[in-house]
Amino acid sequence: MNVFVTARLPREVMAKIEQEHSIETHGEDRPIGRNELLAGVEGKDGLLCTITDLIDLEVFDLAPGLKIVANNGVGFDHIDIETATRRGIPVSNTPGVLTDSTADLTFALILAAARRVVEGDKMTRSGRFTFWAPFHFLGQDVSGKTLGVVGFGRIGRAVAKRAAGFDMKVLYYSRNPLQKDEDERLGVCFTPLDALLKESDFVSLHVPLRAETRHLIGERELSMMKSSACLINTARGPIVDERSLVEALRQGRIGAAGLDVYEKEPELTPGLAELDNVVLMPHSGSATIETRTRMAVMSADNLLAGLRGQRPPNCLNWDALSR
Repeated sequence: MNVFVTARLPREVMAKIEQEHSIETHGEDRPIGRNELLAGVEGKDGLLCTITDLIDLEVFDLAPGLKIVANNGVGFDHIDIETATRRGIPVSNTPGVLTDSTADLTFALILAAARRVVEGDKMTRSGRFTFWAPFHFLGQDVSGKTLGVVGFGRIGRAVAKRAAGFDMKVLYYSRNPLQKDEDERLGVCFTPLDALLKESDFVSLHVPLRAETRHLIGERELSMMKSSACLINTARGPIVDERSLVEALRQGRIGAAGLDVYEKEPELTPGLAELDNVVLMPHSGSATIETRTRMAVMSADNLLAGLRGQRPPNCLNWDALSR
């Protein structure tokens, strides 16, 4: 069959697909343009896409014989799953594989924001580190502080696990709280969102982007946080009202932030890049050699299963297709 791949993947992954099917690929380390995407997907049997590709009705209309959309990533808000389901097309993603790398980056952002790592690096490189003094260039402790985890799926739990190594008290908020004995086993405490925001020294976001989580953290929520608190977002940009965040950081209503994702990615809200009390990363939560390779292999396995008429191992809509 004919497959379109919208990004450059490791050679061994492409070879795996090519053993069974013919491939056309974008093959560059940049997001594919809209016109390139539409031209590439036309008439194809399989599509392996990434989180930067909008897979909408126009795409599906150009590929009426499409048998599988295999997403190389966990988030799937860029795919019109309702249309795919109506047309009998399975859609898959790559869950679990990036849990540890994203949790690692989350903690890197916590530490970097708390200890002013980026700001200190800039100061030292520019020659402005000219003396040491007891109360010069102070950050804040991480050990022994309270971490609030918003969203307690795989990544949220992995972050909580790392927090234990810093003797942190861990509060969490989730649509589906754990049983009390499970909370005790993990050393965490379910806490309503407002209370979590008020009590936490660090707030880390790990919810998927849905209608109800868009701007989950806005002016009201930021105003509840401690003036010394740090907000971390490695989930999805639109979960945070970025304009409100810029103002809260500028006015010192919260202490700092660490961001890996942005509301209008890759654009930054005006004023964000000029702030010293925010650490900015280029959506690299899963960006390790090991994790991105595993993601590519998983997306290829999903693709091949769909083209064989089998259930993809990580299918998002199989139950709906089976009705």
